[in-house]
Amino acid sequence: MEIIGVIIAGIIIGLLGKFLAPGDKDNIPIWLTILCGIGGVIIGWFIYSAFGGETTDGIDWVRWIVAIVVAAVLVVIASTVTGKNTAKRA
Repeated sequence: MEIIGVIIAGIIIGLLGKFLAPGDKDNIPIWLTILCGIGGVIIGWFIYSAFGGETTDGIDWVRWIVAIVVAAVLVVIASTVTGKNTAKRA
C-alpha cells in the first residue's frame, strides 16, 4: 500500500513542482514529471528527517513543502538534461 501512496503523492507533488519551477518547463513529458514527483517525495522525506523532522499525528505541512521544492528542483534538472528547456536566454 505504501508504494501506491508514494505513486499517487508523486503525481500530485510532481505537478505542483512543475507549476512551481521557474521558467517554461511544460516541454518535459508527463511520465518524467511523475518521476520527479516520486523523487521529490522520497528525497524530500529523507531531507526532512535529516534536519530533525518528526512524525506528527496530523498532516505534516513542512514535509510536503520540502517535497514540492525538491520536485521543482528535479523538474528543472530534468528539463535541462533532456534539452527540452525552451526558456530564452538573455
